[in-house]
Formats: sequence, structure tokens, C-alpha cells
Amino acid sequence: MVDFRMESDSIGEKGVPSTAYYGVQSLRGNENFHISGELLHKKMIQALAIIKKACAISNYKAKVLSKDIMEAISEACDEVAEGEFDHEFIVDPIQGGAGTTANMNANEVIANRANEIMGGTLGKYEYIHPNDHVNMGQSTNDVYPTAGKLGALFLLPRLLKELNLLHEAFLEKSEEFSDTLKMGRTQLQDAVPIRLGQEFHAYASVIKRDIDRIENAANALKRINMGASAVGTGINVDTYYFNIIAHVISELSGIELHQAEDLVDGTHNLDGLVEVSSSLKTVAINLSKICNDLRLMSSGPLTMVGDINLPPRQNGSSIMPGKVNPVIPEVVSQVAFRVIGNDLTITMAAEGGQLELNAFEPIIFYSLYQSIEFLEHAVNTLRINCVKGITANTEKLLDDVHKSTGVITALVPHIGYSHAARIAKKSLETGIPVRKIIEEENLLTKEQLDEILDPFDMTSPGIAAKHLLK
Repeated sequence: MVDFRMESDSIGEKGVPSTAYYGVQSLRGNENFHISGELLHKKMIQALAIIKKACAISNYKAKVLSKDIMEAISEACDEVAEGEFDHEFIVDPIQGGAGTTANMNANEVIANRANEIMGGTLGKYEYIHPNDHVNMGQSTNDVYPTAGKLGALFLLPRLLKELNLLHEAFLEKSEEFSDTLKMGRTQLQDAVPIRLGQEFHAYASVIKRDIDRIENAANALKRINMGASAVGTGINVDTYYFNIIAHVISELSGIELHQAEDLVDGTHNLDGLVEVSSSLKTVAINLSKICNDLRLMSSGPLTMVGDINLPPRQNGSSIMPGKVNPVIPEVVSQVAFRVIGNDLTITMAAEGGQLELNAFEPIIFYSLYQSIEFLEHAVNTLRINCVKGITANTEKLLDDVHKSTGVITALVPHIGYSHAARIAKKSLETGIPVRKIIEEENLLTKEQLDEILDPFDMTSPGIAAKHLLK
């Protein structure tokens, strides 16, 4: 049997488990919002605890909170930030009220633990009250968005680390394949020769651009609206507290944050979160495009393209023995689809705000955190279980170059487009290589062909022009 204590709020009385550190408002939120089946993200809880500690310190420095209460709140916040009370955060991350339930869950847990530290009883709040002390000078409307941004800033470095490692892995492959010739393809048709290493270097380049894009967008998260209180006007906020709160949070979190210049704007508008989500969507698109390439280049392997081999990770079929599927690129693309969907959710939620507050921040942070973590895990498995083990079918690729009519492009400046088109058509119809047809028709000498049709020369800028000058 569970013992209960009676607590009351503006709605009425309710029984709360006697050993719970959460209170009546958390319990109401738990009952109201059975949405995702998940609980608040650990980084959101950590961020809330850091902010509540910073607020207690700032209020103490402003001489509106006593030292003993500040110290008890700070100690409780440290324990919460360390994860000791994660199980007491019982509310779904997707909730109505613009995050009020999450904020009150933090206030109640911290107040009860701080009360306990001071010798009080759970649920009595004899020494420390959730609203009067833990939430002093604050509103959900500045605490929750600040915590959400701080949580995202805690998560992003792990994604950026994985992206940097993937960037390095692609660079290593580009070096490994630097002398591997193949036919480039446009619109899935043979085009002109390219080095496999050049293709992998392009993958490294786009990932590096993604890293830069995310880092730049993340700066928007460092602009917070703490001190804004309910609507950005700073009601019930001490002036001294107002001036130092962003600095104190920065010191405690280890991340340099800045108070928004216009706190009404900072409370109204969530475009910074949209910007970050957009950068995540862009990396998702680029990753999925790369994975499309890897799946296509490894397709077959005997009856389709078969340029490269992806490392076999698991059996590909319950009915076809020996079949191996490109499961890693497939899962990365699925993550990309989810991130793109999350970005649309964040876009619509940011657009859906009205007047002085956006009520839809909970779904924004839920979606943003999911995008960051899904991408982190997808990039990790792509690098370890796919990219690092890719091998090239070098002989097949070189044979493709020799057989392809795509090399005719290099001859256009020397024999003209009409001759080149005729020869390409003849080669396709007869199967005779382009080079042999040109030699038989005495259009160019063997020496000229050796120089012009050097596949390595054809993959380097300016070579054709140099041949023309000769």
C-alpha cells in the first residue's frame, strides 16, 4: 500500500505519494499529458537545475533571499543536476502550458529536497516553498526556453564530435582512393572519368560545411531571455538579479550565454530554434544523399553498378542465402526522414505562437533533442559500420573507363562535336572502344590519343586546355 499526503493548489486538494519529491502540480501534469510515453530529457532536467541554482545565487546576491535558503536550494540543485532525482521528474516532455508543468516539477522536487536538507518534511514546505523561493524572480516563460536552449547546447557537442570524425573518415577514404579511376555519372548515365577519391573528398567537404553551419546556428541558442519573467517586461524581478542572472548561469553551465537585448522579442519569437533545426535538417539531407550514392555505387554487386563494396554487417534476407543489404545507409536515410519531419514540426510550432508567448515550446525542444541525438547515433554507425570498411572494385572501375564512350568528351576540342557524337554512337552500336575507332579513321595519332585520353589528366582542371595550346 502506498501512503499519501494531501497537497492543495488553486485547482483543489490531491493525494501525493508520501515519499515523492514531486508535488501536486507535477502529479496533475502527469495525469493530463500521457502523450509520448517518455519523460523529460536528462539534459533538460540538468539545465533546469543549473538555472534554479543560478536564480537562487542571484537572488541571494540581490539580498532578496537568505543565505541558508540559497545554500539549501543550491545543494538540492546540484543533486538534481547530477541525476539523483531523475525518477522524480514524472511529466511527459510534450505538454500544454508552455512548459509550466516541467518548471513546476523542478520547483517542487528542488523545494522538497531543500526543505529536507533544512530539516523539513516532504510536502510541507516549512522552510522553502516551490513558488516563493525556488521560482523567485522567474516565470516558466523565461526558465523553460532557457533550459531548453541550454539542454540543446549540452547535446550538440556530441553530434559535432561525430560529424568531425565522419569528416576525417571521408578524407581518409579520399586519400585511399586518390588513384582509383572510375566513370563519373550524371543523371545515372556515363559522363566523364573521375577519381573515386574525388567523390569521397566531396563527401568530406559537405560534412565540413554542415559542421560550420551547425556551429554558427548554435550561437542563437546562447541568447536567452532570463530576467524577462512572464512577457518580457521583467515583472517581479529584482534589478540586481536581472543584471547578473545570465552571467551566473554561464558560470555554472560552462557555456557563455547572453541576455537578449530585447526581452519581449526574446520571449515572443523562436526563430533561433528554427535556425538550429534547419541546420540539422540540412545535414540530414546531405547524409541521406551520400547514403543514396553509397547504396547505388554498391548495388548488385554483379548485376548493377558494383563500383564499391560496403562492409557486410548482417544477413540480408530470411529467404535468399548470401544476400547482404546496405543496412547502414538505409538506417541513416530513415533518420534523415525523421529529422526532416521534426524540422517541419518545429517550423509549424514556431509559427503557431501568439502574442507574448509561444505555447508550443515543449514539442519544439522534444523534436530538437530527438533530431540531435538521432543524428549523433546515425553518424556514428555510418562511420564505424560502413565508411571505414568501404573497398573499391578497382579493376572493374578501370575497365568501365576504357569501355565507356564518356571519354569522347575530352576529344571534342580536337575533332569537333559532330565527329565525336558520330564516334560515340558507333561505339555504342558496335561495342568497339572509342579509341580504336579514332585510330582506324586516322583522326588522331596514337601519341595524341595517349595524351588526350589519359584518364588522370581528364580528372584534373585545365589539362584539356593545355593540350589545345600544344
